[in-house]
Amino acid sequence: MQTLSLKSHWLWLMVAGLLMATMSFTWQAMAQSASPSVLVLNIEGAIGPATKDYFERGLDKAREQGSEVVIVELDTPGGLVDTTRDMIREMLNADIPVVMYVFPSGARAASAGTYLLYGSHVAAMATSTHLGSATPVQMGGGLPGSDEGEEDNSTEESDGEGSAMERKVMEDAVSFIRSLAERHDRNADWAEEAVRNAVNLTASEALEQNVIDVVAHDLDDLLEQIDGMSVVMESGDATLDTAGLTIERFDPDWRTQVLSLITNPNIAFFLMVIGFYGLVFELANPGSLFPGTIGLICLLLALFAFQVLPINYAGLALMVVGLALMVGEAFMPSVGVLGVGGIIAFVLGSVMLMDAEHLAISLPLIGGVALMSGGLMLWTLTRFATLRRRSAHTGAEQLIGADAVALEDFETSGHVRLHGERWNAVSDAPVKRGEKLVVMRLEGLTVYVTPR
Repeated sequence: MQTLSLKSHWLWLMVAGLLMATMSFTWQAMAQSASPSVLVLNIEGAIGPATKDYFERGLDKAREQGSEVVIVELDTPGGLVDTTRDMIREMLNADIPVVMYVFPSGARAASAGTYLLYGSHVAAMATSTHLGSATPVQMGGGLPGSDEGEEDNSTEESDGEGSAMERKVMEDAVSFIRSLAERHDRNADWAEEAVRNAVNLTASEALEQNVIDVVAHDLDDLLEQIDGMSVVMESGDATLDTAGLTIERFDPDWRTQVLSLITNPNIAFFLMVIGFYGLVFELANPGSLFPGTIGLICLLLALFAFQVLPINYAGLALMVVGLALMVGEAFMPSVGVLGVGGIIAFVLGSVMLMDAEHLAISLPLIGGVALMSGGLMLWTLTRFATLRRRSAHTGAEQLIGADAVALEDFETSGHVRLHGERWNAVSDAPVKRGEKLVVMRLEGLTVYVTPR
């Protein structure tokens, strides 16, 4: 009987597995038999880890549903070099054509956006848009460029170590964008000019100089123009068939928004401060739980953000040291030495923290946190000074200056009630019963009083 029961269990498991497999194949068949579509993504703002995650999930979704083309609506001032290279690598090795479309009117593909356009299978722009400013202004990590169009001086002859590193970064960026231009038969000379001198082009100028492939007013116009266009894929040349494709959007979801929020340098910075102070308050008041729980969560989120952001570890170390010194001032007052040193270290570390132009921490936020910490330190010092001036509340010292009441009439000596107790008293003036007296000094069990 037991053997039969085990066999029946195994039989039911096999049946369930076959049903799940059948449903999976049916779903795939339905997805493949569905009408051809184009998947539209939207990238807006600085290129960061959240952008990369969103882009990769968009490509995976396009593969799953069998999309013919992926169109990315692009509007960016720049972004992280590592993230940009990863996204371009995904495009170059993708089995689905990717169209980078600078949209809507007024949008830009500055800095990292220029690299993304050159790396895409089809580069398109809407009217009244521009691209360029691809100079690597942040050496040693951060951005492949900025939107400010600053001239880079790294090509000047210099024997300094910094200048040599700048030349290496510059030449690497030039070689990278020229290789992308040559792969897709676009203007490599202008690409190099955009990297070296941060030049810009409007949409019409970019089309005339063979920087982009299409200028389109909207998605329908774009699909109509790229229909029948030949593109270079990893597996070879392919011809786009975009006529009659259904437009399906894949907008950033809550996951992308949360990841983008966490990896915002200002949010990560604030999370770290909250996390640090939360743990300090928990250690100062063991068992309170709430500050420690919130602090631990915030600190872990901040560490995750710093792990994917281009941070300067010297700046991070200065911030931690500054916070530690300010906390030390609260627990071990040093007349402001630790506190002032902590604020200076904290501000310097905060300014140095980010190695990226578009991901810098807001100076007002740094100033606000520094002022808050300074105010806390000032309150601690004031509180400490007040406590030192306050009279003692325990022992014999607390009786000095205390109020007493005469229990009887007496000329020099008698009895008084002090703190609910009967005391021997000596007075330098006649005292009447019920009169209020002030304790001047204490000798043994006798208090010396005087009329108030």
